[in-house]
Amino acid sequence: MLDSLNRHAIVLSEDELRTITRYSQPSRQLNELHRQGFHRARKSRFGGVLLERAHYEAVCAGRVVADAPHVKPPKLRMV
Repeated sequence: MLDSLNRHAIVLSEDELRTITRYSQPSRQLNELHRQGFHRARKSRFGGVLLERAHYEAVCAGRVVADAPHVKPPKLRMV
């Protein structure tokens, strides 16, 4: 699936993202990647999707828990 040049790239290529998600539209790719547990996937400022190869490989190898990130709600101080 991956050729030798792409294995050394920091982020996955558009072709790789299309293969993983089966979508060519960036918004659908992003939704599918998040559904699959790649929560560090994000949109670039140019409209494409960025997914770091290290994160992709870690999730696929089971080294990263695929749960959605948790955000603590802000605490209000009572004055």
